[in-house]
Amino acid sequence: MNPILASLLLVVSLPAVTQTPGAGQQAVENLQTRLVKDYLEAFNSPGKDQIRNFFTKYVTKQDLERVPIQDRLNRFAQMKQRLGKLELVKIIETSPASVVTHLRSAERELLEVTFELAGGEPPKLRGIRVEDLGHDEASGQVSTPKASEAELLTAVEKHLETAAADGEFSGAVLIAQAERILFERAYGFADQAAKTANRPDTRFNLGSINKIFTNIAIHQLASQGKLSLDDTISKFLPNYPNKDAAGKVTIRHMLSMSSGIGDFFGERFDRTPKDKIVTISEYLPLFADLPLDFQPGSQRRYSNGGYIVLGAIIEKVTGTDYYSYVKQNIYAPAGMKESDWFERGKLPPNAATGYTRHGPSGSETPGNRMPNLETLPGRGSSAGGGYSNLRDLLAFVQAMKQAKLSTPDFQPNTLGIAGGAPGINAVVETTPKYTVIVLSNFDPPAAERVARQIRAWLPR
Repeated sequence: MNPILASLLLVVSLPAVTQTPGAGQQAVENLQTRLVKDYLEAFNSPGKDQIRNFFTKYVTKQDLERVPIQDRLNRFAQMKQRLGKLELVKIIETSPASVVTHLRSAERELLEVTFELAGGEPPKLRGIRVEDLGHDEASGQVSTPKASEAELLTAVEKHLETAAADGEFSGAVLIAQAERILFERAYGFADQAAKTANRPDTRFNLGSINKIFTNIAIHQLASQGKLSLDDTISKFLPNYPNKDAAGKVTIRHMLSMSSGIGDFFGERFDRTPKDKIVTISEYLPLFADLPLDFQPGSQRRYSNGGYIVLGAIIEKVTGTDYYSYVKQNIYAPAGMKESDWFERGKLPPNAATGYTRHGPSGSETPGNRMPNLETLPGRGSSAGGGYSNLRDLLAFVQAMKQAKLSTPDFQPNTLGIAGGAPGINAVVETTPKYTVIVLSNFDPPAAERVARQIRAWLPR
């Protein structure tokens, strides 16, 4: 939940095409390869004209209405600023729905970049998913996928035992194929002082993963006609302190992190008694009166504050508190019986305390990990900080795949979400075949590192 570490990531993996391609399939692959090459040429070109032309050619009119070109250009600019020039290492696999590639950045980071596709000629781009595979010092190769599930599970077990013994991982891990659980184990301590071990059913703080529940709730209310994504803050919160923001910022801006609303972490948060931050409305004074960081829609920047405002809008529209709404309309339909928001310092049995090397300001301190209590608000929120466990999150994934829950912003077969803060790291990833869930009560990238390794090992 610290702004330095908070994250909401999208990653994807798809099954390999193992059959020998015929002429028709080869033609499709040539079209897909052309799309990838055109993207890289546009990405590496100076200015924005070429990437704008790429979006016009390769994105459907419907998707451009959903995410306008300007929003895509803002996202592209941030990605280019971070990565510099991109080089194609190899195309890993193709299917009618995607092309999976390995790319190398200017700083020799190796990236797995998946181009999600729709039909058409040329094929149409639905989205791009990026996962950092680490620095590419020589060959550009990453861990080879295992030949079988048995080999996968043996490798995962050995990897986790080593990481736990080295003090690099504490938490719980689940790998499933559909509803069939292949691997479910826990490591380390939920409470180090009491020597209480983590268990597979231990509940962990999810950090920003909770944002997906807020996203689903907003889309539920939109589908019922109770709000529009183009409604401004002022329609629901007429007393919002920043009148300029209230009249300009839309729900769509906040969902897409393009609102210009900043974070609630900072000096005000640090000096506020944490037991005074236990409701959505109690978060608002931490940031709501501050000027926007930029004009809505002109940039994209991670915003915990925007998701707090979304939570306040949910409360206003439904007439109930945010937590009750999510429990009744998301957790209950999914069968998530163990998930909740717990107050700071009042964890129930079988919930993990977070352990961190970071202080309240985010600075790293040497030595042993300490409880993360001082970094936490009084209770989690619509921006993050709820608790859940492996089985509940698997139930959530299944509910998404079965369309019991849905949101146009996340695809259930290529879902990748993560949360991170001092003493908190959680990852949920799906492919059409596998689900990987890693929960940790250590600092990032404890869970992300484990999830990345498992994902690289998944049999193709």
